[in-house]
Amino acid sequence: MARPAAVAKPPPRPRSTRARSATPRRLPYLLIAPAGLLMLGFIAYPVGSVFYYSLQHYNPTKPWRNGFAGLDNFDEIFTSDPLFWDTLVFSAKWVVVEVGLQLLLGLALALIVNQTFAGRALGRALVFSPWAVSGVLTSVIWVLLYNSQTGVTRYLADLGIGEYGTSWLSDTSTVFSAAIVADLWRGVPFFAILILADLQSVSKDLYEAAEVDGAGRLRQFFHITLPHLKDAIVLSTLLRAVWEFNNVDLLYTLTGGGPAGMTTTLPLYVANTSVDAHDFGYASALTTVAFVILLFFSFAYLRLSKFGRNES
Repeated sequence: MARPAAVAKPPPRPRSTRARSATPRRLPYLLIAPAGLLMLGFIAYPVGSVFYYSLQHYNPTKPWRNGFAGLDNFDEIFTSDPLFWDTLVFSAKWVVVEVGLQLLLGLALALIVNQTFAGRALGRALVFSPWAVSGVLTSVIWVLLYNSQTGVTRYLADLGIGEYGTSWLSDTSTVFSAAIVADLWRGVPFFAILILADLQSVSKDLYEAAEVDGAGRLRQFFHITLPHLKDAIVLSTLLRAVWEFNNVDLLYTLTGGGPAGMTTTLPLYVANTSVDAHDFGYASALTTVAFVILLFFSFAYLRLSKFGRNES
């Protein structure tokens, strides 16, 4: 019985050839490595510094008290600082109201400007323009609008609505609503932009098939539009919730946390503790707690919302 002929094996590739073939795969990582290292330095160092100072007593105005604190700062936060709990509750209230209203109004605007009508391009530009305004400029605009001498309240008083000299930002019954309206003006376009971008990808055939089956506008919205927008809504609400939680510039400019501290969010409390009181150790501990809260909220929200998973 004849033995089968041995199959000739190809000669091994030289090392230089393997090195050349591996170089193109590594090239993109090598090109972005400088920028990546630079970003890592700008992010890792500040974060590490905050964690480090959260374990310290550090106040430049009281150097004799500086030193290792261990968990003393955190113990004070959770056991003997009522301002922490007050600002945390207000932060949660601020985020829920702001993000909820911005989502509803942004969704409505996106559905409107997604329709075909005369002047749609101009309408979209007007809707999206507030998002192009910086946060500082937005604060200045609304400070002028709420000015008791030259703002909206004066013209309302001219019409017989309210009294002259009324300041919505110094009245405990109106300050929250006034701040909400100011932030809505800039926040609503964010949702409108993201939702409109996702609406553009919805196939028209789905709506035509639904009309053939006798589905009305309301059923089309709940069974076609909303399911398609799910991931965009989840992502935009998460991003906006984090941003609103960390909102400092608008409230600091409008109210400074007042009146009587009733509009002080946790980040604004951190800013006042570090900048005004110079207690950087305690402020770092507050920042660490806020970081953990946001991290837990983000993880739980993404898990509960099943972000990125298609539901059958």
